[in-house]
Amino acid sequence: MTDWFAGAVAEHYDEDTAHLPVEPVVEFLAPLGGGGALELAIGTGRIAVPLTARGIRVTGIDLSPDMVGRLRAKSIDIPVEIGDMTTVRVDGTFSLVYIVFNSINNLTTQDAQVACFENAARHLVPGGCFVVEVGVPNTRPLDVFDLSDTHVGVDEYDSDTQRLVSHHFGLRDGVWRRMSVPFRAVSPAELDLMARLSGMRLRERWSGWSREPFTRESVRHISVWEKP
Repeated sequence: MTDWFAGAVAEHYDEDTAHLPVEPVVEFLAPLGGGGALELAIGTGRIAVPLTARGIRVTGIDLSPDMVGRLRAKSIDIPVEIGDMTTVRVDGTFSLVYIVFNSINNLTTQDAQVACFENAARHLVPGGCFVVEVGVPNTRPLDVFDLSDTHVGVDEYDSDTQRLVSHHFGLRDGVWRRMSVPFRAVSPAELDLMARLSGMRLRERWSGWSREPFTRESVRHISVWEKP
């Protein structure tokens, strides 16, 4: 797998994601993590560090050494395995496995996404939950999802293959730079099927971390699947 988060992306990740919610995420996850939590694509610890501060034992998996290096600058107490979240095993089992901010889409094949669900299920105790935050696929071939003086974001989507490429044009230090990252868009229904194949069942689905109802107008969802 390609590490899209190396170098400058990791260096500026916390700055670039400072607008994203943290406290509502922690409030949602903490009650599920009493038996320990495993974060897939833990990154710089944007969620793991404050969740740990709430007394939750957090372990992580991430592909990018540079992102984990940023985490290490914040905490040396969170165990992290460097590697592919579809296959890497860590010691122990957990009451919560979670992956946030569309990171499930970084897996660009259906097989890889199914393998991620299977790996999550392997790490869960009976009654444990797998929580995923991800956008609802936009069916337009081109979509401008962000437009500001310093950033332009354009999604390019192919409905035949479910391939989604996010093009980011960013202004930093007076220079415009482009980064294009491939994803695989996936519907809530397909994710539900992946969960069933992995021995889990849907427990709840919301459109936001404050448990806003999920409707046909929702542009993202937070889904909770439970291992019987």
